Amino acid sequence: MVWLIPVIPLAGSLVVGLMGRRMPRSLVAVIACGTASLSLLLSLMAFIRLLQMPAEGRALRASLGSWIASGDFSVSFGFLFDPLSAVMALVVCGVGLLIHIYSIGYMGEDRDYHRFFALLNLFLAEMLVLVLADNYLLLFVGWEGVGLCSYLLIGFWFERPAAAAAGTKAFLVNRIGDSAIVVGLIWMILLFGSLDFQTVLGDAPNVLVYGSVTVSLLTLLLFIGATGKSAQLPLYVWLPDAMEGPTPVSALIHAATMVTAGVYLVARSAPLFQLAPVSLEIMAWVGGLTALYAASIAMVQTDIKRIIAYSTISQLGYMFLGLGVGAYAAGIFHLMTHAFFKALLFLSAGSVIHALAGEQDIRKMGGLRQSLRVTAGSFLVGALANAGIAPFAGFWSKDEILSAAYGSGHQLLWVIGALTAAGTGFYMFRLYFLAFEGKSRLDAHTLGHVHEAPWSMRLPLVLLALGSATVGFVGVPPGSGLLQRFLESVFPASAHEASAEPSSEAVLAVAALVIAVGGIVLAFRYYLRDPAGSEALAARYPTFYRILLRKYWVDELYDAAVIRPIVGSARAISESFDTRMIDGSVNGVAALTMRAAGLLRRCQTGQVPAYILSILVGAVVVLGYLAFSG
Repeated sequence: MVWLIPVIPLAGSLVVGLMGRRMPRSLVAVIACGTASLSLLLSLMAFIRLLQMPAEGRALRASLGSWIASGDFSVSFGFLFDPLSAVMALVVCGVGLLIHIYSIGYMGEDRDYHRFFALLNLFLAEMLVLVLADNYLLLFVGWEGVGLCSYLLIGFWFERPAAAAAGTKAFLVNRIGDSAIVVGLIWMILLFGSLDFQTVLGDAPNVLVYGSVTVSLLTLLLFIGATGKSAQLPLYVWLPDAMEGPTPVSALIHAATMVTAGVYLVARSAPLFQLAPVSLEIMAWVGGLTALYAASIAMVQTDIKRIIAYSTISQLGYMFLGLGVGAYAAGIFHLMTHAFFKALLFLSAGSVIHALAGEQDIRKMGGLRQSLRVTAGSFLVGALANAGIAPFAGFWSKDEILSAAYGSGHQLLWVIGALTAAGTGFYMFRLYFLAFEGKSRLDAHTLGHVHEAPWSMRLPLVLLALGSATVGFVGVPPGSGLLQRFLESVFPASAHEASAEPSSEAVLAVAALVIAVGGIVLAFRYYLRDPAGSEALAARYPTFYRILLRKYWVDELYDAAVIRPIVGSARAISESFDTRMIDGSVNGVAALTMRAAGLLRRCQTGQVPAYILSILVGAVVVLGYLAFSG
């Protein structure tokens, strides 16, 4: 019954979407959250079934029949529930359910309540199709499905120009990566005659030569697609703007669905990537540089959701760094822990925005811990986990990635990861101190109306905070914890996760922890103990501050180098080809017809003698022609 896991929320989406306007809001919430709960229950049952099976044969398969059959090539509606898809399904369903519950309170007054939950259910269903598919083509259906849902949910408040533009931007940027995947899938068909995981990944060592140009290009095409969905350099630019959607959407995109798709695709394709050392090296460096780059931007942002968005880009960089050095299980481990603390951070931010009637500028907050104790405590747990502070979840998974990077000979990448940890500690606690500690900077009217969120919003915060504090222990001891042993059979045997020597590993972990704490101390120094010091620091280094504040002018660069030339070319083509040639030819035919009709109209005088004369003249001409031609 594995196929029911994605089908149930899909059915919920159809029911709520088609009949939700005629339903009470409570029933809409029950259907949407109930279907998410059933998917989680079925995932748990399938997970328990996996645990009862031998480690080397843990896989449940289900097929709904043939989809495409052409000669020797065939594709089925097949689903696979193995250790990797089990982890993904549990994360998607578990975190997704909590976000559904949170949305009951957050979207309670929205006029399109039913549309929101219909799309939320559809988002969940499409992501489950993606992670449970047993072939690349069905995976791509889910891949495009989450892209469509992200477009619809980012632009949910489409009457706002910024939201509509953000949805369009996300959709178009992802088309770049998706086109690379389409080329990769066509190439797979030519190479393997199949898109089934079992066939492609099983035959890869026999069909492809280790380190060859073919396997390098094929895996790079898949990685380009992953950089689009998972917001890595240079295709990350859509994710910060995606904050225009409702906060629960941000949480779902960042924690459980859209952005984790690229990481999953690479992890699922590990046997292919293991044959492409060049692709792995490129991926590791792209991940490491993205992590540091996004962390540097987050240090100066003032929008509470944008700071967390850049944090997501940075943490996704860590995941690709882990995958690039061959630590596939470590990358998935960080994906799992990140889902908990990133959902917690976004939902806590949503609670703040809800309490402050839409205010998102952290410079206009302060002292909120006194009024929002549950939210403040939850956010603090999420910040500690995100910063990689022991013993919270992010520490264990991030440290395992850094250890694998160092142990595989990528010492410079370890340095980049450690610097990113310092930046993460700084920007997360800069946000926390400015929003929740110190003196309040709210106006008297807003301050008088600040109150804690309803239970439907507080309960997910508490549960996610508990997960952010404890879920990391499934990966302890590093490299051989419960999660790593569970995932062992999924990844190729040659993909052993390198790590430093035990003694060095402990030293490296302590060093990374101290560096992260150093970032927190700096945030305390400049944003709590001496707030004026931060302004003085910005004034002392105005150029560096301006570069970070303007996000390295990447959006402006894209606008000048890509968007304006394309739009200008389109207008020129429209004016020259469309207007002059297409419209000109159509209008020319019409004008010629009108002129011919005008000439013929002159023959229609309405005088009978003239008509008789024209008939006689015509008859004479015809008779003359016949006489002379004969």
